[in-house]
Amino acid sequence: MIRVRKSADRGRASLGWLESRHTFSFGEYHDPQHMGFRALRVINEDRVRPGQGFGTHGHTDMEILSYVLSGKLAHEDSLGNGSVLAAGDFQRMTAGTGVRHSERNPSRDEPVHFLQVWILPEREGLEPGYEESNVPVENKRGTLCLVASRRGGSGALEIHQDVDLYSSVLAPDRTVALDLRPGRHAWVQVVRGAVRLNSHDLAEGDGAAVSDERAVTVTGRSDAEILLFDLA
Repeated sequence: MIRVRKSADRGRASLGWLESRHTFSFGEYHDPQHMGFRALRVINEDRVRPGQGFGTHGHTDMEILSYVLSGKLAHEDSLGNGSVLAAGDFQRMTAGTGVRHSERNPSRDEPVHFLQVWILPEREGLEPGYEESNVPVENKRGTLCLVASRRGGSGALEIHQDVDLYSSVLAPDRTVALDLRPGRHAWVQVVRGAVRLNSHDLAEGDGAAVSDERAVTVTGRSDAEILLFDLA
């Protein structure tokens, strides 16, 4: 079974300095039919104007992933981390028992476009932590590149949940496939371009929940990029 979440149906926040699209309920956008999928709780697509951003705020008991699509994102947190993420960079922050952080666009003239993903951790009260990595486009082209998992290592960020997150860049008619083990589910998020997921056509910003399928097969209908979550 595949349930498609169309880009145009997502929640929306327009704050002048921020344009955000919410795949699942978030902030003032509440939709009881879209509260998350399995351990996946938030997928926000954010565009932040130059010199603007999210001031210091707190989180607890959440695995927070950020993926910069274009521009730069400056991060500072109460763990002592401070860095500027660029296009292709992934970041993982374990909020655990509590962390405060800020995210800003340090550029004077270029907007930043990024995805923020929240995943429910396997247990509460984890020690806060932080990681970041850059995944070159070449590593993602025509293949499923593991960028985050419970086991981490080999360039993948470590997340405290039974989730494997893959990134893939596809040319037209190029296909990637993932066999789903019994009891596993998947979420496919189209980052750029257009793809066919099994028998469903998806466009940029669309997502889809996959359950009770033997495999996930994604084919580029144009030059495209996807994130694929393999979920318990």
